[in-house]
Amino acid sequence: MSFNTALSGLQAASIDLSVTSNNIANSATTGFKFSRAEFGDIYAVSPFGNNPTAVGNGVQVDAVSQQFTQGNFEFTDNSLDLAVSGQGLFVVSQNQAGTDRSYSRAGEFRVNESGFVVNNDGRYLQAFPVDANTGSVTSTSLNTTTSIQLPPSTGAPQATTEIEIGLNLNSSATALDPANFDPSASNTYTNSTSSTVYDSLGESHVFTYYFVKDVPGSATNAANDPNQWQMFTYLDGDPVDIGAGGNAIVHPDPSAVAPATTIAQVSAQFNFNPDGTLNSTAPGTIANVPITLSNGANQLALTHDFANNTTTQFSANFSVNTLDPTGYTTGRLTGLDVSEEGLIRATYTNGTSTPIGKVALADFPNSQGLVNIGNTSWDETTESGAVIAGEAGSGRFGLIQSGALEASNVDLTQQLVNLITAQRNFQANARSIETSNTLTQTIIQIR
Repeated sequence: MSFNTALSGLQAASIDLSVTSNNIANSATTGFKFSRAEFGDIYAVSPFGNNPTAVGNGVQVDAVSQQFTQGNFEFTDNSLDLAVSGQGLFVVSQNQAGTDRSYSRAGEFRVNESGFVVNNDGRYLQAFPVDANTGSVTSTSLNTTTSIQLPPSTGAPQATTEIEIGLNLNSSATALDPANFDPSASNTYTNSTSSTVYDSLGESHVFTYYFVKDVPGSATNAANDPNQWQMFTYLDGDPVDIGAGGNAIVHPDPSAVAPATTIAQVSAQFNFNPDGTLNSTAPGTIANVPITLSNGANQLALTHDFANNTTTQFSANFSVNTLDPTGYTTGRLTGLDVSEEGLIRATYTNGTSTPIGKVALADFPNSQGLVNIGNTSWDETTESGAVIAGEAGSGRFGLIQSGALEASNVDLTQQLVNLITAQRNFQANARSIETSNTLTQTIIQIR
């Protein structure tokens, strides 16, 4: 009996040594969760109850359970290195369809040859679908997750439709006759400024504003208003008219009459109050006649918002306080940005970003019931309970840290102490066998 008891102790100590050794071996494994051996005693019980003189029959291993405590973060320069601060696990799939799912805390992700985000085991990171404009999740069911794939390397351009512009026109400037305006002669206009705009193909154009303080009594200032200005607009050096009744100028137009002064342009008119604030504009909404471009892009229709951007006429130097056009040119993909809530955005060189998905996280009623399948990944089991899917930042899923990895939660000092303890247990049980053997030899040698 004593031999079997000591032998069970040797087996238990050996398993304890193996578990501790495995923990030590994985002390540098990203996302690793240490395990502990849990033991229970073996006790002989008769059908009629315990015998008060019965002795235990040894020890058995009840379980080797992993401990899902949080590991420390190690920060990196890779935006696809992800770590979860909370209970959530990454959802990864063996196939692109996302049907063969497993779960992991290791966030070492990269892009494969097909542009998909995968881990070191080649499994595809899963994400919830999101609205392309707002980035809000449209479904949090794991059945709707998709494998994250980088979008095309070139981002589509957006044509400029409006320019937010606010400025100050110097009330002390000398009045000029707009009939003499010539963009090539600086003494025929008061001030000018320009902005870059984009057409539907992403090609850039220079849009220029020319401001002329209107002389009282001119053809455009019959009311003798000393606070009246005219504005002329040009695209890449070609005149474009303001408002209804203007001429749609083809740009560039080889047949256009030069110089521009021979073209009767339709300008915009500004009238200011005596205190320098903007009174009115004519037309009320300042917009160019749609501009036909020769490069095959859509017509360029531009609206200019002066009224809502504090346009003034004070006795101060000409200044542009606001100049913010919409639209942007073609962009080149520069990378992926992952927020704390797990929203993945593709970023482009033109300053735009496009949401492509939100990292799916999973949780289980009993994490220790998960089965370890290697490479710091687990599969769902009956003991773990059904998977619970959700977004980062909600419930107990936690937040996602981009540019960081969760280190192993192994406490190396504690494991080394456990190693010594397991070794002592092994030696003690071996000594029990040696002692039992000595007693047996003594009995055998009795004559």
